[in-house]
Parts: sequence; C-alpha cells; structure tokens
Amino acid sequence: MDAARDRALRIQLLGRRQKLEDALTRSEEQAQLEQLLHEVDSALQRLDTGTYGLCEICHEPIEKDWLMADPLCRICLSHLSPDEQRAFEQDLDLASQIQRSLLPKQNLRLEGWEVYHHYEPAGPVSGDYCDLVYAETQPGELFFFLGDVSGKGVAASILMSHLHAIFRSLVATGLAVNRLVERANRVFCESTMSAQFATLICGRADRLGAIEICNAGHCPPLWVRGGTVAPIESTGLPVGIFHNGEYSMKRLELAAGESLFLYTDGLSEARNGANTEYGTDKLSTLVADRHSLSAQALTSACLEELRIFRSGTAKTDDLTIMVIRRVE
Repeated sequence: MDAARDRALRIQLLGRRQKLEDALTRSEEQAQLEQLLHEVDSALQRLDTGTYGLCEICHEPIEKDWLMADPLCRICLSHLSPDEQRAFEQDLDLASQIQRSLLPKQNLRLEGWEVYHHYEPAGPVSGDYCDLVYAETQPGELFFFLGDVSGKGVAASILMSHLHAIFRSLVATGLAVNRLVERANRVFCESTMSAQFATLICGRADRLGAIEICNAGHCPPLWVRGGTVAPIESTGLPVGIFHNGEYSMKRLELAAGESLFLYTDGLSEARNGANTEYGTDKLSTLVADRHSLSAQALTSACLEELRIFRSGTAKTDDLTIMVIRRVE
C-alpha cells in the first residue's frame, strides 16, 4: 500500500478506536467492544510492521475491494470459510439491491425534456454514479449527474452511494452547478481517503432548453445537434483530488431535437477480441448518424453497436449511458 493510503487508513482506524473507547465507558456490551478494539489495535500493528493488507494464510495481497469494505479483514476472499463466503455473497446481493434502489426512473419525460439511462455493472455492484433530481424548490429545473468512482466492486459502490447522498443534500441550495461541485468536492475530500476520487458530470436543465454543465474530469459529453457532435470538455479536476479545487461551467441552449449524450469510460474504453478500443470517434459517428432517434432509441442503438463490436468479449468495466433530449 502507498504511504498516502497508509496515512489515511491510520487516521480512519484511530478514529474508530477512539469511538470504541468512548463506547466502552457507557455500554454494557463490554466483551464485544473489547474484541473490536483488539481488532483495531491489531490492524494498527500490522500497519506499523508493513504486513497490513497481506493474507495471514497465503501471504498474498488481500483484494482491494474486500479490504476497503472491511479495513479489519485479515484473509483474502479465497480463504473464507463456506459460511463466510455465503455471508459475503448475501452482503453483495444486498449491496446490489440497495444500489439499484438509488437509481432514478429509467425513462423520464417532463417540462420539454426526455431522459433515458442505461446502468450496467460489470459485477454485482458498480462504481458508476447516475442520478436525476427534479428541483422542487426551483420548478421546471432538472438536475442530472453521471460519474465514475475510482476503483471497482464493493469499495467503489460505497463511494458511489456517498456521492449520491452528498449531491442529493446540496441540490436544494440553489447553487450554480460549478459551485455545487466545489461544495461536494470539499465534503468528499473530508470524508474519504486521500487516494479516492471520482470523475463526474453535474448539470441543470430548465424548461426553456438551457443547460448548465460542469465536467469534473469526466469523459466529454456529446452535444448532438443534427448531424454534428460537439464534445463538452472537462472544466476541472475529478472531485477528491484537491480540497480547494475550483470548477467552471458551460452554458448550452438546446433546440428541439438536440441531445446531450453522457457516458462512462465503460463505453468509450470497451475492447473487442483484437484488443481494439471502441473509442470516442466511433461513438461520435454513431450518435451523429442516429441524431433523430429518441433518447431511449439512441441508447439502444449504441448498445447494439457495442455488442457487435465486442463480438462476445467479456465486459471488464461498469457501463452507464444517459441521453437528455430536448422535445417540443
């Protein structure tokens, strides 16, 4: 593990230790709390000796997702007992259900917009972030979010849920989208380890066709205008990199029939059997050629072309697409 992650983990473990000590002074569950305190002290000792993160049975590195989900674990997944394996699988299933419950309605139409998204985890859970929020305090405005948290699996899904909660709590502030991202970035930096970050798109669409959009280090969304496509480049670093990061935003005016195509790198960086990347050029050509399709039909056309491109090659990354289309 790198030094920055070790420091962040040590702070997390020391904080957990302090909470356990405080609980010991007022709880009757002494034995259970003392056992947890012993496990935290043991993890801190392994950090001191450089053996933290190594399986105590095979001495190989413990899976990062497993370690992030449970910083006190001492063995890798392959050495769990059958009962522990079943419990882990049940936890994964529950995490998957919770994550899907956080997703917005898949096909949405309101106030001059139609929005469709496709959310496809590579495994039981995903590190992709996808949300739509209708601003009740600002009638006619729709906030949209799409992002990709660093890492994979359980750890990434936990961070995705964290981002979801942060932005949901900030939408009602009425801040411009770049200020919204700046506020979220500070909260994210203060509440996660230093090695964790997320690329994301934060946008707001109003009933007249105007869109404000902030791109925090994410894949460039494509503004589809007839047969032309204009990428919306990044306006800042991913969130979680610098506590005081500053972000700018861009303003667009979409006419009826124009779309904004958002995606994660599970689409643009998908590879086929020849190890050729799908790429943004191929994607731009597709959305330009199919610009007259509805949001759902355009998404379906993209997924079908991707399926043909892969030719049966297994997916290795989470994939999310969101199409926001201006309608009469």
